[in-house]
Amino acid sequence: MTDRSVRLLLLASVFVIATCGLIYELIAGTLASYLLGDSVTQFSTVIGAYLFAMGVGSWLSRFVERRLLSVFVQVEFYVGLVGGASAALLFGLFGQVGSFRVLLYALVFLVGAMVGLEIPLLLRILRDRLEFKDLVAKVFALDYVGALLASLLFPLVLVPKLGLVRSAFFFGMLNVLVGLATLRLLRDRITWARGHALVGGLILALLGTGFALSDRLVSWAEGATYSDVIYARSTPYQRIVLTRGQGDLRLYLNGNLQFSQRDEYRYHEALVHPGLAAAPRRARVLVMGGGDGLAVREILRWPDVEQVTLVDLDPAMTRLFSTHELLTALNGGALASPKVRVVNADAFLWLQGQPAAAWDFILADFPDPSNFALGKLYSTAFYREVRRALAPDGVLTVQCTSPYAARRAYWTTIHTLDATGFGTRPYHAYVPSFGEWGFVLASPAALPPPSAGLLPPGLRFLDAPTLADLFRFPRDMAEVPTEVNRLNNQALVRVFEEEWKEHAH
Repeated sequence: MTDRSVRLLLLASVFVIATCGLIYELIAGTLASYLLGDSVTQFSTVIGAYLFAMGVGSWLSRFVERRLLSVFVQVEFYVGLVGGASAALLFGLFGQVGSFRVLLYALVFLVGAMVGLEIPLLLRILRDRLEFKDLVAKVFALDYVGALLASLLFPLVLVPKLGLVRSAFFFGMLNVLVGLATLRLLRDRITWARGHALVGGLILALLGTGFALSDRLVSWAEGATYSDVIYARSTPYQRIVLTRGQGDLRLYLNGNLQFSQRDEYRYHEALVHPGLAAAPRRARVLVMGGGDGLAVREILRWPDVEQVTLVDLDPAMTRLFSTHELLTALNGGALASPKVRVVNADAFLWLQGQPAAAWDFILADFPDPSNFALGKLYSTAFYREVRRALAPDGVLTVQCTSPYAARRAYWTTIHTLDATGFGTRPYHAYVPSFGEWGFVLASPAALPPPSAGLLPPGLRFLDAPTLADLFRFPRDMAEVPTEVNRLNNQALVRVFEEEWKEHAH
């Protein structure tokens, strides 16, 4: 084989391994945020650990003094094996091991160290075939282009089309194929080439099997974590899992329970009806979050509601709850109502483009502020946009996490609304699946107490005495001083994480 062909092969390898290396990093960070929450913290720590491990791998390359091609081939095989199987291992062992973070960072470190070995080895292999300035320019240019490709492929193609586990197996196979291609074209320069080829072939077969059985592996892993999974899908925004056992349909997003069929009516009646009972008009309603349509189901009980706009980030969520037979039965086909318009968009950005005073009632049913992407939806900046879009005497209702388990986080939300110029009426309800849960009514105008006489018929939880009790707080949930949640401090996310960790222990 000519030197020119060798150079082209090895330079092409740089491009492939750079792409693979960043994909493993993105998969680990995404899985950590799915499973552990707080995406900023998880991505920051995973990236930091991965880069440190790459530095360790680069330093260790100095001890490889002979048989560089042979070592390079072995590295490709083993980084392909460990990186390719990493997502399946993390999914499968989450909930099965007591020290999941140790496993996570051990895998991140191992993959990162092997990835760190690759480029230094290639530089040394190529140093006699290219001038130093050309060598460095070409290798690092291809490395960065590969990283760009990975960063584009990951959110646009891999996560929505292949999923995390199948993507990991696929790129693991690419690493192994780089090793096998090097073996085939340079076998006369590599000792024990046949043995290496056998090992590489076995690893490739193992990864290919994993790729083919990815759905079964994920189903098995989720079956070990959840009971009776009937639907599971990863979207660019979250992991959606539905379970059904003993007559109880449950929704989990990124491992967190969102509702249980047995008691969701308590949550959604408390979320919707106090605010609508306090609103002077109910013709135009905006719901942000709540892609399951359960809040919309309750809103449609009010005959004077003329139009409901539902804004939810994830189209997979609203599509699922618009089409799945069990789910449309649960939400009463609310998302198919002619009164309802569904918009899939980031509520923060979408709201900025809406006219002033456009809605009589706004409902914010977002997930808890467990990361900064969600924390912005509880900030003064967001509530200023909500106030602008709300009629001058309109009413806003916000779900605010548990005032018992996360007391400071709950009152941080209330104080943030106060700081934005809203008058507020905090309240709470007991939901067996979650415990005490908190909400707040807010309005730019004077906010009268909700009228129990206006409650629609057919409710299972709310009546006049219960409605009045919602606004009474016992001493262990009473108001405490807190910071205001602003975009530049995200105080709510920090407090929320601290309190729920304490409550979990």
